[in-house]
Amino acid sequence: MLAQLSIRDIVLIDRLDLSFREGLSVLTGETGAGKSILLDGFALALGGRGDGSLVRHGEAQGQVSAVFDLPLDHAARKLAEAQAIDPDGDLILRRVQYADGRTRAFVNDQPVSVQILRSIGSAIVEIHGQHDDRALTDPAQHRALLDGFGGLEGQAQDVAEASERLKRARQALQAQRLRVEAARKEADFLRHAVEELGKLAPKPGEEDELAATRQAMMQAEKVARDLSEAHESVGGQGSPMPALAAVLRRLERRAGQAPELVEPSLAALNTAIIALEEAGEALAVAMRAAEYDPRQQERVEERLFALRAAGRKYDVPVDGLKALAETMASDLAALDESESSLGRLEAEMQAAEAAFLAGAQALSQARRGAASRLDLAVKAELPPLKLERARFITRIESDETARGPEGFDRIEFWVETNPGTRPGPMMKVASGGELSRFMLALKVVLAERGSAPTLVFDEIDTGVGGAVADAIGERLARLADRVQVISVTHAPQVAAKARRHFLIAKSAGEGDASRTVTRVEALADQARGEEIARMLAGASITEEARAAARRLLEAALRG
Repeated sequence: MLAQLSIRDIVLIDRLDLSFREGLSVLTGETGAGKSILLDGFALALGGRGDGSLVRHGEAQGQVSAVFDLPLDHAARKLAEAQAIDPDGDLILRRVQYADGRTRAFVNDQPVSVQILRSIGSAIVEIHGQHDDRALTDPAQHRALLDGFGGLEGQAQDVAEASERLKRARQALQAQRLRVEAARKEADFLRHAVEELGKLAPKPGEEDELAATRQAMMQAEKVARDLSEAHESVGGQGSPMPALAAVLRRLERRAGQAPELVEPSLAALNTAIIALEEAGEALAVAMRAAEYDPRQQERVEERLFALRAAGRKYDVPVDGLKALAETMASDLAALDESESSLGRLEAEMQAAEAAFLAGAQALSQARRGAASRLDLAVKAELPPLKLERARFITRIESDETARGPEGFDRIEFWVETNPGTRPGPMMKVASGGELSRFMLALKVVLAERGSAPTLVFDEIDTGVGGAVADAIGERLARLADRVQVISVTHAPQVAAKARRHFLIAKSAGEGDASRTVTRVEALADQARGEEIARMLAGASITEEARAAARRLLEAALRG
C-alpha cells in the first residue's frame, strides 16, 4: 500500500508530506483547491507523462516521491529486482520534473527509465476516474481480468506454453523445409563434387610438400646440367688430357738429355694429369647422384596443378579441400536424412497444434462460464448504483484462425445502459457518470480475485444523488476491506465512510501573501464533521447540516 506521498514545488503545492494507512482514505475540498494537482503529482511518481508546466512558477524543478509498503513476494518487487534494484524494505518511486520539460526517474534512489518506473507503478496503483483510460477501461486488459476472476490463470498459462511449443515446432519445420529445398537444388553439384574430390583425395599440407619437391627437382636439373658440362670439359672431347699425355711422352724422351731441366716439369705434368683424372671421377660420381626421373617431376607437377585447380574451382585454399569434401559428403548424406525428418517434424507440429487447439478450446469454454458468472456478479452491484436497468456484458469473440499465446478469444466489456438500446464497448456507450459506476461495480467484483494494492478513484461520484453516493461509499468501504482505497470525492456520503479524511484547501504562502499554495490537512473527528457539514450545506454551515453530518458518521460507524 501507499505509505507516504511527498510533493515539492508542483503547481500550487510548495511542500506536502502525507501519510496514508490501510482502508479507505478520502480527499475533499472546494472546486479548484488542488485535488487534481495532487493526483497529477502522484501520477507523475508512477511514471505518468511529464510536463514542464507542472513545476511551480519561479522554481527550476519539482519532485514527487511515493513510498510503498508491499509484501515481499509482490510483483513490483520482482520487477525492481529484475533491474538490479535492491527490493528489500520500502519501495520508493521518485520523479524529478524540470521546468524545461525534462524528467528523471528513480526507484529506491537508483536511476531508471520512465518505462521501468511506469511498469512498476502500474503493478502497485490503479487510478480510476470518469475519463481514465488506463485500468478497467482498457480492452487489452479485459482478457486477463476475466481469467483472474474465473481462476483461469493456470489454464491460460498452459495455453501460452502450448502456443510457444507450437511456434517452435512450426519454426523447426519451416527451417528444415528450407534446408531440404536448398539441399535438393545442390544435390547434383554435391554428388559431382564429392566424387571429384574423392578421386583427388587431397591431404592437409600436401600442396607445400609437392611444391617443395618440385622446387628441389628443378634445382637438381640445373645442377646436373652444370656437372655434365664440367665433366665434358675435364674428361670429354674438350679435355686437355690427350695433349698433356703427348707432351709428357715427348718430355720423357728428352729426360736423359737434360734431366735437371726435364724432371721437375715431368713431375708437375704427372700431378696435373692425376688431378684431372680425379676431377673427372668426382664429377662422374656427382652426375650419377644428380640423376632424376623426369617422369616423376611430371607426376609431381600434375598433382600439384590438379590440387590448385580444385582449390580455385571450389574457392577454398588447397589445404581446405579435404574439409570441404567431408562437409559436402556430410551434406549429401544429410539430404536423405533431412527429407525423412520432415515427416517427423510435421508430425510433431501437428501434435503441438492439436494440443494447443484442445487447450485453447477448453480455455474458451471456461472463459464463457466465467463471463456468465462475472456478468451476474456485476449485475448484482448495479441496482444500488441506480443502474438497475443497465446490463453488463462480457463479450467473447472466438476465431480459431486467430491464434496466439492467449488462445483465440477476443474479450471486451460491453454495456447496455437502457433496455432496447444498442449494447457497445463500455468506453463508447456509457456516459462519464455511468462509466465511473460501472467501473466501481466491476472493481468491487474483481477485487476478490486480485487487485493492485492501492486503488485511486477520482471523483467517480460526480453528478450522482444522495442514494447513489451512499451506495458508492458503501462499495468503496467494502473494497477497502481488501485493498487500500483513496478517493477524491465531493459526496459527503462517501466521505463519511472513510477511515482517514484529508482536506485540500488554498491559502497564502508563508512569508509571501501574494503567492497561493495548496495545503492538505488530516482531519480529526470534530473537524471532519465540520467538513462533511460543509459538503452538505455549501458556503453557510447550518446546525441542520452539522446534525446530518453526525448522522452520516454514526451510520458509517454502525455499518
